[in-house]
Amino acid sequence: MFGSVRISASQVFALGFAAMTNIDINHLCRLAKLALNDTELRAVRRDLDRIIAMVDQMQAMDTHGVEPLAHPLDVEQRLRPDEITEKVDRERYQEGAPTTRDGLYLVPRVVE
Repeated sequence: MFGSVRISASQVFALGFAAMTNIDINHLCRLAKLALNDTELRAVRRDLDRIIAMVDQMQAMDTHGVEPLAHPLDVEQRLRPDEITEKVDRERYQEGAPTTRDGLYLVPRVVE
């Protein structure tokens, strides 16, 4: 909710972040259980305005034909082989359990 108008995330993206200039910082502080003084509120307002301006600037960039990246650096990860290195002794671990059946732990039902 921004001011007294409810707006969804998809509407924000459709309108652009500039439409979010009426962010109710006091309301956000109440939701986050933060107590900010006037100086801190002004600083938060400035920071949010700068963040929104940066996101608007990024949204304006033409990214047509640009492949998404999983990582900003074009490097190959050295990963260890996915091999089994130890055997799980299920029976030993389940010895202390109150109730088991077919290798599964049985617990009381908590949700109907």
